[in-house]
Amino acid sequence: MSSGDKSDRVFKALSAATRRDILDALKDKPQTTGELCARFPALDRCTVMQHLKVLEGADLVIVKREGRERWNHLNPLPIKHIYDRWIGAYAGRAVEMLDRLKTDLEEPSFGRPE
Repeated sequence: MSSGDKSDRVFKALSAATRRDILDALKDKPQTTGELCARFPALDRCTVMQHLKVLEGADLVIVKREGRERWNHLNPLPIKHIYDRWIGAYAGRAVEMLDRLKTDLEEPSFGRPE
């Protein structure tokens, strides 16, 4: 699978608010599927499982089975790869531009004809 396919899966997974909410729920600690279902009472178990399947397909959630329990763990690496590829470089340039603007505005001669 190409890196483009992986990125597409991550972007698709992150496009749904419910899936982002599930990732937020997993941010602090792994949870069982039952615990996640309890956190989202408006959704039935089947719907939660469908969202988890998309997240697992994007490698954002790693599933470990212990007996009858299915533990869902957040895998932040795909999000970091998206950040590194798409956000980091752009954010760096934006910060540089803001720093230049701040410096220009703070110079005593800025805005005055010489």
